[in-house]
Amino acid sequence: MTRPVALSWLDEPLATPNQEMGQLAQIRQTQLTKPPGSLGRLEEIAIQLAALQNTPQPCVERAHIAIFAGDHGVAAENVSAFPQSVTSEMIRNFAHGGGAINVLARALGASLEIINLGTVHDTQSLANVRHYHLGPGTANFIHEPAMTWNQLSQALHAGYEAIERAQQNNKHLFIGGEMGIGNTTSAAALACLLLNEQPGLLTGSGTGLDDHGIAHKINVISQALSFHSSHINSPLDALRCVGGFEIAALAGAYIHGAQAGLPMLIDGFISTVAALTAEYISPGCKHWFIYSHRSTELGHSRVLKALNAEPLIALDMRLGEGSGAAITLNLLRMACQLHNEMATFSEAQVAQKNSITIQP
Repeated sequence: MTRPVALSWLDEPLATPNQEMGQLAQIRQTQLTKPPGSLGRLEEIAIQLAALQNTPQPCVERAHIAIFAGDHGVAAENVSAFPQSVTSEMIRNFAHGGGAINVLARALGASLEIINLGTVHDTQSLANVRHYHLGPGTANFIHEPAMTWNQLSQALHAGYEAIERAQQNNKHLFIGGEMGIGNTTSAAALACLLLNEQPGLLTGSGTGLDDHGIAHKINVISQALSFHSSHINSPLDALRCVGGFEIAALAGAYIHGAQAGLPMLIDGFISTVAALTAEYISPGCKHWFIYSHRSTELGHSRVLKALNAEPLIALDMRLGEGSGAAITLNLLRMACQLHNEMATFSEAQVAQKNSITIQP
């Protein structure tokens, strides 16, 4: 099928990082009062952000976090250790400030918005939640496509709009998170289609399934792949057929963030699958991604490898919600402060290392 007109924004060009600014940042790193490379990946972060932000003084003090939530029809196949009602209950918890991501956003001074794209249980009465009403969750993708083209378009555009709000509020960095019972099943199925991998290599325990539950989850994904594979002709097709509202919204945010030139800190497994999807739809998006942490979810390492990505930390996390990315934000802040505020050898009047010549 031809891409719907409503998705034409996906074809807009991506912003280009300023490599000259990155080179200047790299030169500065060699002039700071430390042995070259001694701050390891903190140096790389500062250099990357200087290129992405087109500035000699990178900064990520103003961060925006958007949590996209939605239900999944495939939850009817008992692929999660938790009931589907937990999606709406967690949205309520977020709205009241009680989630892990709420705590982290407050600690970081980051703005936070909760976006309900479509759940079985109504959350309309909740304040502090942005509602899109795309439907009561996606369809059960072992029987039919998870989304209509109209739903996919709206979900992608919800991500677009989140980036627009971040830009309007002069944010330095965007973090996307997700909530949705059944979404590790959706993410694993989507990664299988994009990478042409077998479900057993990408399917993990999600919310805490035992070995029997994981085997059942693999079987459900295998059924979905058998049903859809023959008529999927593009990454958008794959996203529509087995993705989730929140995964599509994340992909839309990542694409538009790259178009807008906004650095993005990627969270765990589900967010990384959305990032992979964004890269497949709009090649070059990944230049605007910084990968926060390595999740314990089985498929995460494989998806990271496909993106040639190396996360900054590994704390055995698998919560989602953007929590791993939020925790990593302070590393980025420290990298920027070290880069901007350390004295150079000449400023501090510290001698640089001698060039040693060994006489024969």
